[in-house]
Amino acid sequence: MLEVINDFLSGKVLIVLIVGLGSYFTIRSRFVQFRHFFHMFAVFRDSLKSSAGQLSSFQALMLSLAGRVGAGNIAGVGIAVTLGGPGAVFWMWVTALVGMSSSFFECSLGQLYKRCDAEGQFRGGPSYYIQHGLQKRWLGMIMAFLLLITFGFAFNGLQAHAVTHSLNNAFGFDTTYTGIGLAVLLGLVFIGGIKRIAKVADLLVPVKTLAYIGVTLYVIVLQFDQVPAMLTTIVKSAFGLDQAFGGLIGSAIVMGVKRGVFANEAGLGSAPNVAAVASVEHPVAQGVIQAFSVFLDTFLICTCTALLILLSGFYTPGFEGDGIALTQNSLAAVVGDWGRVFISVALSLFVFTSILYNYYLGENNLRFMVGENRKVLIGYRTLVLVLIFWGAIENLGTVFAFADITMTLLAFVNLIALFLLFKVGMRILRDYDDQRSAGIKVPVFDSSKFPDLDLDRKAWPANPSAPVAAPGKASAGVAAAQR
Repeated sequence: MLEVINDFLSGKVLIVLIVGLGSYFTIRSRFVQFRHFFHMFAVFRDSLKSSAGQLSSFQALMLSLAGRVGAGNIAGVGIAVTLGGPGAVFWMWVTALVGMSSSFFECSLGQLYKRCDAEGQFRGGPSYYIQHGLQKRWLGMIMAFLLLITFGFAFNGLQAHAVTHSLNNAFGFDTTYTGIGLAVLLGLVFIGGIKRIAKVADLLVPVKTLAYIGVTLYVIVLQFDQVPAMLTTIVKSAFGLDQAFGGLIGSAIVMGVKRGVFANEAGLGSAPNVAAVASVEHPVAQGVIQAFSVFLDTFLICTCTALLILLSGFYTPGFEGDGIALTQNSLAAVVGDWGRVFISVALSLFVFTSILYNYYLGENNLRFMVGENRKVLIGYRTLVLVLIFWGAIENLGTVFAFADITMTLLAFVNLIALFLLFKVGMRILRDYDDQRSAGIKVPVFDSSKFPDLDLDRKAWPANPSAPVAAPGKASAGVAAAQR
């Protein structure tokens, strides 16, 4: 029954929602992800600046990449290629292109409607912009519950299962002991709260990402003469034009979209939870940088994995096996047995940081539901650690099917909320664009311009410090902004 429901939701509903509404957001915003593409790099540079007592935009980016760059980039891509052929990679790209727009708006809104908690830290996400933007707390509660179940519980167990079984295959480690070790290490980070999670992500995310990209690019460079032909195969297979994969066009679309969403999470409502914790001058700045993280996740890391598999010569149409084994064997076919070890180590780092991200998503939405209740929070941490250990030693196939269903429901609720709040998103985007057009290098958000919105004035004060215009571009618009 779960499989039938899952096939309908993820095979039909999810495609229409992600691609359809993502395309709508893209067109209505005049292709915001393309217009601001090169600006993303400037915002990324500025994100390195920190604000006293708050998380920086760079730390929020590392947190989001901790979640986006996970098992889906290794195992998920392998599954997509296995079941959908090379054409699935093309549809992952399409999902990411439109997903950049969805991620831009959901993270901008997450910033806009964030709240300052009793400890002086920012919190936000879909539940917050649904409650304060749509004035529908009941729907925000549903969203919070779905995020808690999907990320806080189900995905953590699945991630633990992936890493412990990968280590067992590569090193022969007993899953019971690795499960205990994983739970202990994670517990030590959990008790430090969002600041400790951010510090660990700051350290591990760049290391795991650069190491993985470096090794996969090395393999791609070794066979660079085959890359143009393989890219042609990917595009032709996506439309059923390659004879070897002609019968997989339907599977290519479904698996490409499904695994693409699982990998980059654009539109699911997960990234706004961590995007909201950053201290930024304007909500749109965080939307820009989170769109950039979707690009990094799919176009760089997922593409590296896909080309690693397809160029290795190990993959053949009709391959039977799991995605992790396919990626491990593909790398080993080119560089030797150390390739299997490297994938296991990389997967361990990917999963560790992803679980930290998933845990925070669950905690953030639990706080939205019950408030600052310390006993409930301790109970949540304990249950998460138990599920991590359980997932490490048990096959959670049923849980995975259930998580796919709740993930699709998340996308449904979140994307409908984004559609209803789209005009608000466009208003703050125009405010940001107008300031940039006026020569202001770092646009500043003035909440007094939006008196009709239910905003936290501690997070977004009225009449903030005056923005600075670029030299030689002073104008009446700048003068007005400075007044």
